[in-house]
Amino acid sequence: MKPARADSPQAQVLRAACIQLNSRDDVAANVRAATDLIERAVAAGARLIVLPETWNYKGSLSGIHSAGETIDGPSTTRMKELAALHGVFILAGSFYERSDRRGRLFNTSVLFGPSGERLAEYRKLHLFDAVSDTVVYRESDVLRAGDEIVVAEVDGVPLGLSICYDLRFPELYVQLALRGARILAVPAAFTAFTGAAHWHVLLRARAVETGCFVLAADQAGFHTATNECFGHSLIVDPWGRVLAEVEEGAGFCIADLDLAQVGDARRVLPCLEHRRPDVYGRVAPEGGSGI
Repeated sequence: MKPARADSPQAQVLRAACIQLNSRDDVAANVRAATDLIERAVAAGARLIVLPETWNYKGSLSGIHSAGETIDGPSTTRMKELAALHGVFILAGSFYERSDRRGRLFNTSVLFGPSGERLAEYRKLHLFDAVSDTVVYRESDVLRAGDEIVVAEVDGVPLGLSICYDLRFPELYVQLALRGARILAVPAAFTAFTGAAHWHVLLRARAVETGCFVLAADQAGFHTATNECFGHSLIVDPWGRVLAEVEEGAGFCIADLDLAQVGDARRVLPCLEHRRPDVYGRVAPEGGSGI
C-alpha cells in the first residue's frame, strides 16, 4: 500500500504510526528490530513513522558514550535509507549524539523525508534528573540540554518535536502550537513507575491544551535489571481521544489523522487565542521562588 500524502487533493489525512521497542545495549539488534517494525508500518500505509527515545541503544550509563554517534552516523543513516526506500517520513525518535563538550552528549531526534533528506533535528530541552520509584536518574551527568524549539513539516503539515521528559512542561507545547504545529511528536522512554500514573493523562492533556494530534512512541519492558519502561505507545486526537495504542511489548500502532479536526477543536475551544501572557507571563513576585 502506497502511503498517502497529507497534502493530496483527496483530503488532508495523514496516516501515522508509532513504533514501540524494547531496546537493549545491542545497537545492531535494535536497528534490525526498528527496521522490521518500520517495514510493517509502511506495509500498513503509514506516511509518517515515529520511533521511541534512544531507539538504537538502551543500556547502562557506562555504555552511553561508546554508543554515541554523529548526526549522520550509522543508525541515522539506516533510517535515512529506509525513508528514501519507502518514500515516507521517519522521525528517528532519539539517539545519543556526540557533542564538542567532553563527557557530554545530546539526546537528539532526527526527521527524514521521503527522499532521504534530513529535514530537522531536535535536541532534548529538559533533562530527566529525578527519582522514579527507587531508581535515581541523572541525565545531566552525561547529557547536554538543547536550546531550540523545533517545528518541521510533513507534507506541508507542521510537526512539533519533543522528547520524553519534555512532556511535563506544557509551555513548550503551547509554544509549538503557537509556531504552527498541528501534530506533536513525543518519542519517549517513560519509566514504568511514572508512566502508570501520568503517561495517558499528560499526553491527552497536551492534545487538549493545544488542539493538536499527539504521536507518542514509547519504549517498553526491562532494558537493564533496574530500568523498566511503560510502553503503551499512543496516538491521540485534538479532543483528547486515544485513536490507537500498543499495549505490551514491541509493535506499532497506526491511525489516520484527519487534520481538519485540529481546526474544529480550536474553534470549539480557542484556548490558544485566550491566553493571558500579559498577566501570567510576569516573573514571580519579589521574595517568591516561582516554583
